[in-house]
Amino acid sequence: MIDFRPIFLVTGVLLSTLGLVMLIPAAVDASAGNPDWQVFTVASGVTLFIGVALALTSRTGGAALNVRQAFVMTTLVWVALTAFAALPFKFSQLDMSYTDAFFEAMSGITTTGSTVVAGLDAAPPGLLLWRALLQWLGGIGIIVMAIAILPMLRVGGFQLFRMESSDPSEKALPRAAQVAVWISFIYVGLTVIWAGALWLAGMSGFDAVAHAMTTIATGGYSTRDGSIGYFDSATVDVVITLGMVVGSLPFVLYLGALQGRPLALFRDSQVQWFLVVLGLVIVVVAGFLWIGNGIDPLRALRFGAFNVVSIMTGTGYATDGYDQWGAFAVPLFFFIMFIGGCAGSTTCGIKIFRFQVLYASARAQFAHLVQPHGVFVPYYNRRPIPEDVIASVLSFFFVFGMTFTAIAVALAFLGLDFLTAVSAAGSAISNVGPGLGPVVGPDGNYASLPDGAKWVLSAGMLLGRLELFTVMVLFTRSFWRA
Repeated sequence: MIDFRPIFLVTGVLLSTLGLVMLIPAAVDASAGNPDWQVFTVASGVTLFIGVALALTSRTGGAALNVRQAFVMTTLVWVALTAFAALPFKFSQLDMSYTDAFFEAMSGITTTGSTVVAGLDAAPPGLLLWRALLQWLGGIGIIVMAIAILPMLRVGGFQLFRMESSDPSEKALPRAAQVAVWISFIYVGLTVIWAGALWLAGMSGFDAVAHAMTTIATGGYSTRDGSIGYFDSATVDVVITLGMVVGSLPFVLYLGALQGRPLALFRDSQVQWFLVVLGLVIVVVAGFLWIGNGIDPLRALRFGAFNVVSIMTGTGYATDGYDQWGAFAVPLFFFIMFIGGCAGSTTCGIKIFRFQVLYASARAQFAHLVQPHGVFVPYYNRRPIPEDVIASVLSFFFVFGMTFTAIAVALAFLGLDFLTAVSAAGSAISNVGPGLGPVVGPDGNYASLPDGAKWVLSAGMLLGRLELFTVMVLFTRSFWRA
């Protein structure tokens, strides 16, 4: 039997933290004279009570988590935090149903960016800040999970990074907890830097802070219905584009740079692949806008770079309706939403390192076909790739494709048209936010979807954020019999 006490202890501590964070938007609403401060205060009290009660009744005397407990804890924490984070949405002036509130909270905490909220320009400041805080917390949460939990769980090839972290040259801060603390400081520092940059670029202080949090978290929640296009500023576009790229790179390498290895970031093959692929797609899209649509070259580069980075990193900001750019842009943006950024970053999607593992494996297979008696070893980052990593990555691609298909079919069964169902499914499982078409596209809103579709998409967002296997293994009979 699984001992649930350590699981409930961690869940209780994190719920207590969430309850304390709720007091921040409560203070903002109170200072603005908005009555929603009472909603945040009561929600904070309820969340704190449940969290503290769980923590106090589940003390285990320092028992360590085993692998099975870690699987249960990871999924339970994300679901529990979402359920309580939905309370301010449910009881706010927006008068949302719990389905809409849960969808909005899940989209926030998984840094997806899909929204059911309309009229953001007139929404209470506390609620806008709460959306940004959820994405900011979700961003640091996924970084810590990628460092401390996923390599231990051996999910989708993440054991590759446990192998890297055991290298003697990486032992300046050997414990995952210490690394997580230092990376949290880096995360906060980058958020402060980008908030200052956006303020200098012309945003108000409130907008700058909110967008800095959702930029570094590659989340995409905005304080405006028009997203970043509302500001119509080339400077703002550049600052946010750079911020999304920064959020897409491995935060462990930022720590290495601070420890005296500044070139480690650019020597990493995952970073190199990501920047090359991103650059190529930007050039192709900018060229298409310039030559095919007759847009001024600099403006084409600005729109192309911003929207490509936004979709490929899973941020979901928009400055223009890219689904209206022509037949070429629609399939291109659909495919790049699956790519994602680097492992150990705030991004989602399939992630670059898995494409690298597949490429290296396929290359070795081609060489073996030409020379059947030769020995060809695939490499990642100048190190041999173990067979179990290749098998894990191949399994991930298969399960990812099957899950995407299942979500799309479920959405179609619930009455969504083909384009909406397919793009919303891809957006959910890749944690991107906007899809394609008038309903869920960059100018659309998920509010009009039926409740069943919102629950399906919420499940898709959770699966995508937790790398699929972390959740799915809980539904296997062998897991509970072990």
